[in-house]
Parts: sequence; structure tokens; C-alpha cells
Amino acid sequence: GGRRSQWVRNWAIWRYFRDYFPIRLVKTHNLLTTRNYIFGYHPHGIMGLGAFCNFSTEATGVSQKFPGIRPYLATLAGNFRMPILRDYLMSGGICPVNRDSIDYILSKNGSGNAIIIVVGGAAESLNCTPGKNSVTLKNRKGFVKLALRHGADLVPVYSFGENEVYKQVIFEEGSWGRWVQKKFQKHIGFAPCIFHGRGLFSSNTWGLLPYSKPITTVVGEPITIPKIDNPSQKEVDFYHSIYVDSLIKLFDKYKSKFGLPETEVLEVN
Repeated sequence: GGRRSQWVRNWAIWRYFRDYFPIRLVKTHNLLTTRNYIFGYHPHGIMGLGAFCNFSTEATGVSQKFPGIRPYLATLAGNFRMPILRDYLMSGGICPVNRDSIDYILSKNGSGNAIIIVVGGAAESLNCTPGKNSVTLKNRKGFVKLALRHGADLVPVYSFGENEVYKQVIFEEGSWGRWVQKKFQKHIGFAPCIFHGRGLFSSNTWGLLPYSKPITTVVGEPITIPKIDNPSQKEVDFYHSIYVDSLIKLFDKYKSKFGLPETEVLEVN
């Protein structure tokens, strides 16, 4: 469950971080404090900056928008093997994206918990580039199975602009570059990306500072999930299809409002 610190989550630096892009959190439905939730966050982007700002800090007012809900952003377990960094991450309400942590939060920590899982993970980060809206989701069903085992409602979340803040070299399938990336992903858990942003003093130079492009994270309508201790594959597939449909509907409903043309289609891989 971590060691959440409201003091750390409310640091002033997060508000400067929010305003640089800027980052905005949009609520579409109320969440009941008597239920637990799994948020599916899409897309990953290079670093998941919207996920971090919205759910591991209070810069965009997540606790005011969803009173009584405790957000836990899930990230690679390897990040928690480093002293000091581990405690820093936990202070923001970040937890390892492993079964033990998620089981604990959803079964032994009361209700009103929301675990945010960046479903596409490293595989999705390899395809993120400005102007592209695609998610890695077709074969990502583990989060649905977890939701069924705990009776936690699923909530689709789409972050418009997440792919715009960095430019990346995309390696084609079958190329040596993609082979190296997949090997890293398989054995280490993350995939090395060749990307760049802007320089510190000028937006016309290359650097690691992200471009100041707006990121708008829309939290969709919760999908009520029954509690099934040992869900069958058929049940997992059924609720996964409902989730995919809900995500596409959320994207289509808000795409034109946040700068995309009506003809834009969300690509589900």
C-alpha cells in the first residue's frame, strides 16, 4: 500500500510542472467510495507524464474531483529496488505493478481505492509519436482478470496529447532496432526508445525537455464488474470487449473537443 504523503503530493513544483504543458484532468462521472477501481490509462507515451501529474500529485486536483478516492499509480517493480527513489515513489502513492501489491490494495485496504495501470506498457511506448493515436490493448487482458477477481470496476482513461510531447525514432517490425528493443523489454521490463524533446533555452533545439504541448486526461464512465474468484477465459474476454468499446466511445466523444479532427480513429492493436 505504500507510504503516501500528502505533503509530497502537494509540493508547489508539481503545479509548475502542470502549467508547463499544461496538464488537465477531466472528470466525466462520479465514483462511489464504496467501490474499488482499476483505471486503464492510455496511451503510455514516452514517459506517461499525464499519468504521473494527475494521479501521483495533487496538481490537477484529483482528490477534489474524486473525493474519497485514493489513487495508486502502478509502475515497474524494478523502480522500487533503488533506495531513496523507492520511498520517494511511495510517498506519491505509486505502487509496483505486480499481483501482490494490487491484490493487497484491492482486498485488504478497504474501499475507495483506484489503481491506475498504464495498460500498453513498454510495448506501446515503442509506437508513440506525435499525431498518432494508437493503443496496445487487444491481448492485454490481465487487468480485466484482476478486476473480476476483486470485483473492482474498470474505468477507461484516455490522455489526449500524451504522444505529442516527445518525438521518437520508430523502428519497423523486423528491423534490428526493433529486435533490440523487444529483447530489452522481455528481459528487463522496459524498452529503450530513441527520442528527443526541446532544448532548455530554445524550442528550436534538441534536448530532453518535453515540448510544451497540452495534455488532457479524460476519466471515463466506470464499468460495473462482478466479483468472480476464478473467472473463465470467456468471462475475461467478455468484459475486455466491453472495456475496449468503452475506451473507443470515450475517445470518439472527446477527440474533437481536444484538437483532433472528427475523422480521427483510435487504433487498437
